[in-house]
Amino acid sequence: MADDPDDVFSRAHHHALAFRRGLDDGPQRPTADYRVMLDRFAQALPDAGQPGPAVIDDLMARIRPGLAAMVGRRFFGWVMGASHPVGVAADWMVSAFGQNAGNHVASPASAAAEAVTAGWLLDLLSLPREASVGFVTGATVANFVCLAAARKAVLRTADWDVEADGLFGAPPITVLIGADAHATVFSALQFLGLGSNRVLRLPTDAQGRIRPADFAERAKAISGPSIVILQAGQISTGAFDPFAELIPAAKAAGAWVHVDGAFGLWARAAPNYAALTHGIEGADSWATDGHKWLQTPYDLGFAIVRDAEAHRRAMTIAASYLPAVAESERDPSHYVPELSRRARGLPAYAMIRHLGRKGIADMVERHCRLAARLADRLRQEEGIAIVNDVVLNQVAVRFGAGLADETADELTRRTIAALQAGGVAFAGGAQWRGRWIMRLSVISFPTTEADIDRAADAIIAAWRPIRDAA
Repeated sequence: MADDPDDVFSRAHHHALAFRRGLDDGPQRPTADYRVMLDRFAQALPDAGQPGPAVIDDLMARIRPGLAAMVGRRFFGWVMGASHPVGVAADWMVSAFGQNAGNHVASPASAAAEAVTAGWLLDLLSLPREASVGFVTGATVANFVCLAAARKAVLRTADWDVEADGLFGAPPITVLIGADAHATVFSALQFLGLGSNRVLRLPTDAQGRIRPADFAERAKAISGPSIVILQAGQISTGAFDPFAELIPAAKAAGAWVHVDGAFGLWARAAPNYAALTHGIEGADSWATDGHKWLQTPYDLGFAIVRDAEAHRRAMTIAASYLPAVAESERDPSHYVPELSRRARGLPAYAMIRHLGRKGIADMVERHCRLAARLADRLRQEEGIAIVNDVVLNQVAVRFGAGLADETADELTRRTIAALQAGGVAFAGGAQWRGRWIMRLSVISFPTTEADIDRAADAIIAAWRPIRDAA
């Protein structure tokens, strides 16, 4: 069944625009849950195919109730960028071109765009220019790649080739990590055979930062191959570890230092917030996302490693059918755990070209100011407490301030549910220090002061009847 590509692409274009244009007036949450959506999709395997335009129309009709307004102006759940139209357009082109960007012989354009974008990224984030960059699916895999390079490098100093000989009989690796590190970092350690439970967890302060004195005490346990994992932007508080103190101490002990900076690393692109990351450039590897503050479509992350050779040794896949690569050439597959991969560098290239250094800085700083504005509005209401220092774009809110912890937990959960049901804004819940909070992340490129004020009004309106009935 041959369809005119114009007809198929035009239907997708029509539905995409209609979805975006309708976001502001509709609820910011899905209107149907998973069970309902499963029923909507469930049908027998078709015997005969349907015309392409009809398939696209049917897909949109089925899927729309299960879509959240993640690209909307008042979606504050998790930490999700808004898939800027320029990045989306570039990503459509990636799909239409059908390029496998695994190596630079198969798709020279994709590889060249990655190479240039990697240089831009290091410039934007003020990281060592000799570092290598792997374009991966997100910070989860970026952390995995960086820690794989770390595992390779630290065992190599002990004359052990982990890629060739595995971990059986290998010298043990000491891993120090903050107690409030993101769950995906512990997952990466698990995937790499380093264990999520055998690590040394460092105590943290009220904002989730590793305390230098605690680190100094635990660092005495460092001997032999070792990795220290720090954090730029704690997921609930937005806090940053004190890199200027911790990184020199870790390096003095002979450790590889990795930084999980899924969203916080972008503070380096904003002059008024870059001081939060002072000293971070002294680390050995860094992980961050493109689909957060760079506003690219999902999925895109960056694995950045100072020692490009360590990065290559950990990731390179060799096979006789793959093209030979000169030492002076950058091949995309040398820095990621995939041979078959989409050309993720093109949306990143397009977004940096579109926003430029100044546009990225202005956006990050505007979001941080908006987060402070939201916190200021909420803390003026009786019974609402802001439980974090709003240093970046994260706002942690607790309802029922002054009441027993268990009561405040229940009131907080009920307020989150009421806000989501109302649909004007979306925020999720999380546990912080064992207690429930509403977690708001301001990171959507179209969000304005008016959106922040409207969201604050919606949160207060959800809270008041719950407070009055308590």
